Amino acid sequence: MFSKGQLIFAGCFFVAFVIAMIYAYRKDAMLHKTFYKGNYKILIGFVLFIIILFLIKTSFKR
Repeated sequence: MFSKGQLIFAGCFFVAFVIAMIYAYRKDAMLHKTFYKGNYKILIGFVLFIIILFLIKTSFKR
């Protein structure tokens, strides 16, 4: 399906991408703590909304 060269390139790209993302996150970690306080509340609200939609869907199916 894929050649050996393509698989090697994909593996190298994935490793480099993950390293770059870790570097970028650590570089911006202090800014995130300063400007994005309380984001977990939004995440919890979003997850609860999805759960409620799922419950409504399953209750109307029956």
